[in-house]
Amino acid sequence: MVRHGRAAAGWDADVDPGLDETGREQAATTAQRLAQLSRMTLVSSPMKRCQETADFLAILWDHAAVTVEPLVTEIPSPTGYELGERIEWLRAAMAGTWGELGAPYTDFRDDVVRYVAQCPADTVIFSHFIAINAVIGSCLGDDRLVIDSLDNASVTVFETDGEGGLRLIERGNQADTLIR
Repeated sequence: MVRHGRAAAGWDADVDPGLDETGREQAATTAQRLAQLSRMTLVSSPMKRCQETADFLAILWDHAAVTVEPLVTEIPSPTGYELGERIEWLRAAMAGTWGELGAPYTDFRDDVVRYVAQCPADTVIFSHFIAINAVIGSCLGDDRLVIDSLDNASVTVFETDGEGGLRLIERGNQADTLIR
């Protein structure tokens, strides 16, 4: 799973920003690293920043197709929150657990984990900070929303057992993530 490159805007400014220049550089660097591997299936969150991050690797793999998968999208903000209010909700949520958030957030987590666990072939999934942490948490039996402070364009590697089980193989690069 690859976290998208740095977004051009934060949670309080745009619901679906693309990448900024730094994000494009991060995505290009990660694509160069991953392009050395055997070709795999490419899957992206429907969010622009993930699709733009995925495009760098798709181009290096001769314009490989990227499948858009809503199950690996960003954690949804609660209904009724205005754009400017989302950031405070996210900061508070990130300090807690999935259990504290309750449904539909535990359903979101379970859907992400199930999707990753059931990938039938080696796959590169371009996703988000919280979604990747959900999969890490499943592997470690940890209910916190944030376990690793994953850097933009970092790569976290999981292995599936063919029966829905997951194992964490490699944690992505860590960074002080600015939630903006």
